[in-house]
Amino acid sequence: MARPRKQAQALESSGSAAAKSARTPSPSSGRATSPSSLESERPIGPLSISVSSTSREVVKVNNASASELKNACDDAVKRYLARPELFKQIHLHTDVRLGLGWLSVFVAAGTALYGYKIDFEQSKPVVSIGLVVYIILTVVQTLYAYFIEGNTIFVGKRKTFSKRIINERIHLNSSTLPPSIPSFEAAPPSPSHAPSYQLTVSYVRSTNGGKTLLTKGRTKAAQSYAAFFDEEGVMDQDAFERWVGELVEAGIDGKTS
Repeated sequence: MARPRKQAQALESSGSAAAKSARTPSPSSGRATSPSSLESERPIGPLSISVSSTSREVVKVNNASASELKNACDDAVKRYLARPELFKQIHLHTDVRLGLGWLSVFVAAGTALYGYKIDFEQSKPVVSIGLVVYIILTVVQTLYAYFIEGNTIFVGKRKTFSKRIINERIHLNSSTLPPSIPSFEAAPPSPSHAPSYQLTVSYVRSTNGGKTLLTKGRTKAAQSYAAFFDEEGVMDQDAFERWVGELVEAGIDGKTS
């Protein structure tokens, strides 16, 4: 009778030990169930890279020309974001417009040369075809610039490696907003009466060849041109780059405004 009792006690103790070990997870199992860090570290933003004031050239424009003010701001955005540490600028829109423009020039030159060397009546069909092709190319170029390129001033991309390949793409649009005062009101020149520069930033960060979206942000802001240009038309590049950098950094963080 003693032996069966000892066997029962041994089975009971082994069962309790097994239950205790099942309730107490091992360190290795705890590490396996902990959530893995799939999100890579945040990429470097433009505010993290300082710009030497000695490397800048003075930018001076005509304060009375809204187009000059906008062009100066657009060029400053391109210089600021196209630095080697940041984004590589994509010139697709410029290449397409240049290609269509040069093609239309070649068509026009070839048609004119053919009409000059060949008799008018004999060259009339070819000249007519050349004229139609030239008009089509010109219309396509205009429609592309209006509907596809639009207000785009900068398209850039960047590829980084942090345990995996991270692809970034940034797209910026700009426009000039008229001053928010009634047309009949005669107001002296001031920041509140000056037109504004509006900038829209669209940012996407992905991995796995663009199949996995990590971050997507879209920010928009407007600031008076008077905040970036003095009375002489000299641009405050530090203030402008800081404003653009904050807007881009918000997009990198995935914010929407």
